[in-house]
Amino acid sequence: MDPHARALAAACSVATGLLFAGCAAMPDSHLTGRGDANSAPAAVRDHAPTIAHERGSEVVIAAMNFLDQPYRRGGQSLHTGFDCSGFTRHLYGQALGIALPRSADEQARFAGLRTVARSELQPGDLVFFDTLRRMYSHVGIYVGDGRFIHAPRTGAQVRVESLSLPYWSRRFTGARRALTAAASLAVVAPLRQ
Repeated sequence: MDPHARALAAACSVATGLLFAGCAAMPDSHLTGRGDANSAPAAVRDHAPTIAHERGSEVVIAAMNFLDQPYRRGGQSLHTGFDCSGFTRHLYGQALGIALPRSADEQARFAGLRTVARSELQPGDLVFFDTLRRMYSHVGIYVGDGRFIHAPRTGAQVRVESLSLPYWSRRFTGARRALTAAASLAVVAPLRQ
């Protein structure tokens, strides 16, 4: 089986498991990287209510529909293709009704997301990487089983990759989880004053 077909099969297996297992994903404590619960001062670090496991699964299932879509810098839709943050922004808007900011850096610092330790990743969480010597220059969506889906670069398509690959493991800088609507409003409201 070619590598692309293997990745697709693994992603579909994870998505199917999420549907039937209620997102019982194992934590990825074996993964290493620079990101931790203290890596983004603007992100929420308390125990505010976050999206339910089922909602994270909805993001993952929706993301799988975009496998093989072309990368396009600045792209935010099926018609234009996607860049990394356009992909996550589109999916969070479509599946969760959350209007993420446009850039990966802005998404990492968005008040409507809570910082998550790498060992506590759940399907639907955003995962961030330093690919351009900037703390949050790339973003993807964790799908479970140590894998994430993303729009990687010019000339490539949306695909699933492993966080344990040396390239991604070394560049991991943090993860975020969406707050519930009520918790998000409580966090965002004081920032607007």
